[in-house]
Amino acid sequence: MISFSCRLARPRFTLEADFSSPSGCTALFGASGSGKTTIARLIAGIERPDRGRIVVNDHVLVDTEAGRWEPIHKRRVGLVFQDGQLLPHLNVRQNLAYGRYFAPGSAEAITFDDAVDLLGIAHLLAAYPATLSGGERQRVAIGRALLAAPRILVMDEPLASLDSERKQEILPFIERLRDEVGLPIVYVSHAVEEVARLANLVVRLADGRVIAQGPPADVFAAGPAEAPADRFEAISFLSGLVVRESPEFGIAIVAHPAGEIAVPALLPAGGGTVRVAIQATNVSLATEKPRNLSVRTVLAGRVNAISAGTGPSGLVTVALEGGDRLAASVTRHAIADLGLAPGREVYALVKAVSIDERGVGRFDGAKRAR
Repeated sequence: MISFSCRLARPRFTLEADFSSPSGCTALFGASGSGKTTIARLIAGIERPDRGRIVVNDHVLVDTEAGRWEPIHKRRVGLVFQDGQLLPHLNVRQNLAYGRYFAPGSAEAITFDDAVDLLGIAHLLAAYPATLSGGERQRVAIGRALLAAPRILVMDEPLASLDSERKQEILPFIERLRDEVGLPIVYVSHAVEEVARLANLVVRLADGRVIAQGPPADVFAAGPAEAPADRFEAISFLSGLVVRESPEFGIAIVAHPAGEIAVPALLPAGGGTVRVAIQATNVSLATEKPRNLSVRTVLAGRVNAISAGTGPSGLVTVALEGGDRLAASVTRHAIADLGLAPGREVYALVKAVSIDERGVGRFDGAKRAR
C-alpha cells in the first residue's frame, strides 16, 4: 500500500499531489515536467516536501505535521534509473552482492539465487557492465535493488534509453517482478504502452497536479472521450486468454467474447490472462461483417456513444460482446455516411500489425503482498 500527499513549491513549479494505491504497480504518467520524477524523489527522500505525508505498507516515511522525516539510508527504497548505474569495476555477481550489503539483517529479502532466476541473469554473473546490453544492465540494476530488501521499488523511466527490441526483452521480467515478488512498485513513464502493460493503477499528472487516477482502462479512456482532438491518446484495453500461437507467422490468438484478437507476439497458450492495448486510431468500423479481408481481428458489438466536435474526427465507443468497451477514432464524414448511432450493430476491425507488442502482456495481478 502506498499513500502519498505532498506539496512542494519551487520558483517555476509547484507540486501538489495526492494519491493512494493498494498494491502492485503504480504508474506515474504524464508529459515531461508534470511532476513524475519529483514524486519519485520525494518518496526516496532526495527531496523534502513543504508539507505532506508519505506511507508505504503502514510505515511512515514522511509526516511534516508530526515532524517525522526518515533519512534516505533508512527508507529502504530501491531505485532504478534510466541508466542502471552499475559499478564498472565489479562484475555482475559483485554488483548484485553490493546491493545485498545494504539490506538490514532483520529484513525479509529475496535470495540471491531467486533474484538471478527471476531476472534471467545467471549466464551474466561473470560479465562486466561494459560488455552488457542496455536491457541486461537494467536487469542487473533491478536485481541489485531487490537484494537490498527494499520496502518499495521506484523505477524512474527505466526503459527510456533502450531501443524497442531491448524494451520488449525486459518488459516480461518487470511483469514477473510485479506478479511474483509482491513488492510495491512506483513506475515513472510517459510511454503509454509500458504503462498499459504493467500498471495496476495509473496516476496521471499535469503541471504538478493529479488529473486522473484509476485502472489504465479508465484513466486513458476518460480524457480523449471528451476531447476527440486528442485521438492519438485514446486507448482501450481488452483482456482474454491465449488459445493458440503461430510461431511460423509470429502471432498469437487471444480469445475474447466478441471475437478473436490477433496480436504480433508469441505468447504460449494457457499462460494466463493477457491485456491488449489498442489505440483508437487503429480501429475501423463496419456495419456488416466483412469477408476476404487481410485484417484478422473482427469484434462484434454495438455503438454505445459518439463524441464528435467540430473537427474532422469523432470518437465512437463500441460496447463489445462480453462487456468491454472499445474506442474507435472515425471521421465525422464516415459517422454520417454509415449512419452510426447508439445501438447500431457494428464490427470493429483491428490490424494485428497496428498493435504495439510492448502493450501486450500477461496480467494476473500481484500474487502476494509484502
